[in-house]
Amino acid sequence: MPFVTIGGITLHHRHVEANGKARPIVFINSLGTDFRIWDQVLSILGREMPSLVYDKRGHGLSDIGDIRSIDDHVDDLCGLIDHFGLGKVVLCGLSVGGLIAQGFHARRPEGVEGLILCDTAHKIGTIDGWNTRIATIESKGIQEIADGVLKVWFTPSFHATRSAELDGYWNMLTRQALAGYVGTCAAVRDADFTEAARRIAVPTLCIAGDQDGSTPPDLVRSLADLIPGARFEIIRDAGHIPCVEQPEALTALIRDFIASLALGAETHG
Repeated sequence: MPFVTIGGITLHHRHVEANGKARPIVFINSLGTDFRIWDQVLSILGREMPSLVYDKRGHGLSDIGDIRSIDDHVDDLCGLIDHFGLGKVVLCGLSVGGLIAQGFHARRPEGVEGLILCDTAHKIGTIDGWNTRIATIESKGIQEIADGVLKVWFTPSFHATRSAELDGYWNMLTRQALAGYVGTCAAVRDADFTEAARRIAVPTLCIAGDQDGSTPPDLVRSLADLIPGARFEIIRDAGHIPCVEQPEALTALIRDFIASLALGAETHG
């Protein structure tokens, strides 16, 4: 079934089982998107490893629910992982998905094998910036900010050569439930994992698109610098959503990271 109810919130998901000993990997999408942004990555991976994608509350086909903080999204992720009996997982979170991943680790460090934090940070944006965005979309709708958002999501080359996809992602963003978008904006505004990042004690890979205008490489690098032993990588010719713009490059980094986890387990076994 593509739907499951967790704590009163119905979540849309796709769970792929696989053979082998690889830990399950859970993908967490960004603000204003749904789990389809991971389609190309999942297609490349096939059944190499167990995977779970889902629309976080307020997005895609999931319930909107009540979004007061990142903790509400963490609640849903905990419930999904428990529902499928996944045990220890690798979390791959993009943007706000990376904040949710950090929140999950802060709550359940024993449940995390590794973290892949894509185009995210320990703290994203400013209070004034988020309040301005919220006020704009509450008065004029998401369409008012959509063109500006897509400029940081994707590179100028994407805008120039992939117009049909651009239209599709504009539709994805603007058809987003207003309450879900506003609630998650406020959750990002209030989230600060600066101190929690210093306590992350699992292998971590931080990734940035070289042309990301939302969480630029220097910001993502500052997150990596906080996390002991974290690795930092830049994906060329990518904006804020490399899983759409450069899925092959992102998947290669994911595979390499997963392989390093397996090697580390053998070394310490």
